[in-house]
Amino acid sequence: MSRSALRVDAVLVQAVIAGALSFAHLHDLAAAAGQDGWKAWAYPVSVDLLLVAAWRRLRSDGPSRLAWCWFLIALVASLGANVATAGFLNLEHPPALLRLGIAGWPALAFLGGTLLAHSPATHTTPQEPADPEPAPAPETEPEPAPVAEPAPAPVDAADDAPALPPAAPATSPALAVAVPAALVDHARKVAADHQERTGARIDTDTLRARLGVPPHMADAIAAQLA
Repeated sequence: MSRSALRVDAVLVQAVIAGALSFAHLHDLAAAAGQDGWKAWAYPVSVDLLLVAAWRRLRSDGPSRLAWCWFLIALVASLGANVATAGFLNLEHPPALLRLGIAGWPALAFLGGTLLAHSPATHTTPQEPADPEPAPAPETEPEPAPVAEPAPAPVDAADDAPALPPAAPATSPALAVAVPAALVDHARKVAADHQERTGARIDTDTLRARLGVPPHMADAIAAQLA
């Protein structure tokens, strides 16, 4: 036989011996208080059942004031009977207080058993943290569509047309792109902030990276900031 089996058997034997002694002490105390016959045997059953019901409530639903209260009441009743039958009281002439407690025990045990059986258990569930609100997406200015330059009219070399006057110098690509005024104002703030932090004027590449615009748009904005 294994050691674990021997250990479990020893615990069970100890529990049976302790239960039988406590049962007998409760019976003797009830009989001494005037509860003869089957009534004397019912008292230990009532005390032990209340003790087991309170302990089961503690194990299944967790600690609570109700379960601990009735567990202590049943434990005091059981321990009191064991101590009282050890010669501390004269069981042939029991005191009136003992008779009063024995007589009132059935109503008290019925109340405790009813409360333990029908009182709802309160469980507290941890609250889940609320999902953080997503950060708003940064607003970006819409990119204006590039303005298409009109194509020059074809010239027929065979015609003896008079010579055309010299063409005006072409405008730079940076000035040909239409830039919204709001974007230019924002670029001025960015350029001023850059010059305040670094002490140097902002270049086109840095301006384009800060504004998130195409290269031709950045050139047009830089031309207006110059």
